[in-house]
Amino acid sequence: MKSRLLIPLAALGVLLFSVGCQTVDTRIKEKPAVFASVDKETQEKIKQGIIGIGYTEDMVYLALGSPDQIRESVTATSRTLSWIYNSYTTHYDGIYGMGMGYGYYSRYPYYPYPYYRPYPYYYGGYYGGGSYTEKEERIRVTFNHGKVTAIDQVTD
Repeated sequence: MKSRLLIPLAALGVLLFSVGCQTVDTRIKEKPAVFASVDKETQEKIKQGIIGIGYTEDMVYLALGSPDQIRESVTATSRTLSWIYNSYTTHYDGIYGMGMGYGYYSRYPYYPYPYYRPYPYYYGGYYGGGSYTEKEERIRVTFNHGKVTAIDQVTD
């Protein structure tokens, strides 16, 4: 009985793990015809995650993966598509006070009238972690007629 349940759960775990970890090699296996259609020099660039002017959307996908955001710009004469790739950085600022709360014992007990025993709650501080995630646009790839026409990239 347990082995019947264990095998499907293991298969599901492997499937979820393989979907979440997308690399250049897995993307090349998804679209082998696109990768085979380009010359050896371009194949090496794609494997290194390097893109260039004139690349198609499929070639950029192989090199960089799915974009975080897609924007479309339409004018009277053209339609451009921008793929935006972001980087996410988590910063930690330490611990900070978040306000007043309550607990079990305190320096400031409340004595309800007419009893002379401490009320079991007090007013003290809540504290929280000071972390936040910062999003920064790293690469913006602009396509016109299905080909890369501009690459805006942050250089450190």
